[in-house]
Amino acid sequence: MSNAISGQPDNYLKFWNEYHLCTLTTVRPDGRPHVVPVGVTVDGPAGVARVITRKSSRKVANVLAWGGEAHVAVCQVDGGRWATLEGVAEVCTDEAAVQDAVARYGERYGRTPAPDPERVVIEIAIERSMGQVLPPRARSAAAA
Repeated sequence: MSNAISGQPDNYLKFWNEYHLCTLTTVRPDGRPHVVPVGVTVDGPAGVARVITRKSSRKVANVLAWGGEAHVAVCQVDGGRWATLEGVAEVCTDEAAVQDAVARYGERYGRTPAPDPERVVIEIAIERSMGQVLPPRARSAAAA
């Protein structure tokens, strides 16, 4: 497992396998952040997070603009539980890699997207992980 994730508690990767909408933050060429909702899959042993998208998207343009040095972050939140992964992204157009990413998306989100000839995958080499993924506290009757 990637050193960036291996220091996290056991339930950290489990949290990344639950059904949650995520965000991807890329950096525009002018330095401003671009944040969009996405589905993310995480391969802990490989230390890679993946986002499937269309090659004409702004997020792809942002990654490509940094020429192999695109620093990005993916994040998900569920009440008080949250997790963020940071790393360097690249755009992969290899058909086998795209199909693998689509299959992983289908496993996590319970549906496989329709075929799309414009689909690519943003692969993020995870360099840093952070978060708070302890189970949520049960609400007391007084708080309800």
